[in-house]
Amino acid sequence: MSAGRWAAGGGAVVVLVATGAWARWPGGTGVDADLWSRVRPAVEARLLEQVRGSGAGDEEAGARWFCRAEAVDLDERGGLVRAGVSTLCLEYGVRAGSLVECSGAEVPQVMRLRREAGGDYVVVSAETAPDGAGHAEWVSARFGHVTAAALDATVSSTALESAARSHFGLPADAPVGPC
Repeated sequence: MSAGRWAAGGGAVVVLVATGAWARWPGGTGVDADLWSRVRPAVEARLLEQVRGSGAGDEEAGARWFCRAEAVDLDERGGLVRAGVSTLCLEYGVRAGSLVECSGAEVPQVMRLRREAGGDYVVVSAETAPDGAGHAEWVSARFGHVTAAALDATVSSTALESAARSHFGLPADAPVGPC
């Protein structure tokens, strides 16, 4: 299911990224829940765009992707929001009246968003951690030691399974099997 679980490693306190320098200080105040509630819909919509057409689900299962993100690190500066997120996307379908999980990936990402005139946020860039070589270095460089440790707490699939059951009209206790 997972394209990559990551290990927390030592990291820099200041993280340099393509759009500028973002400081990440030890013992930070955590994630602003109000800001996260406003940017989360744009982040999760972007995740769905990223995975569209990439699954192993077949026509028989009528597979569809469901994605969830948890903010690990969130900062707003100069009209941009930097969201360091742990993401989970799972592809579910239905076969013989049962929910089936066809594909999935859990990876850290850094997204930058800006607020549109109407108040909604839009993702203007997204970086995804590479698989394999370079993964730990990428995470450390973008999240630093303090927030990289938070990535060890994986995103739960419970909400995605519930949303999939509801979408496909299955009972809340329908079991989940392989695709």
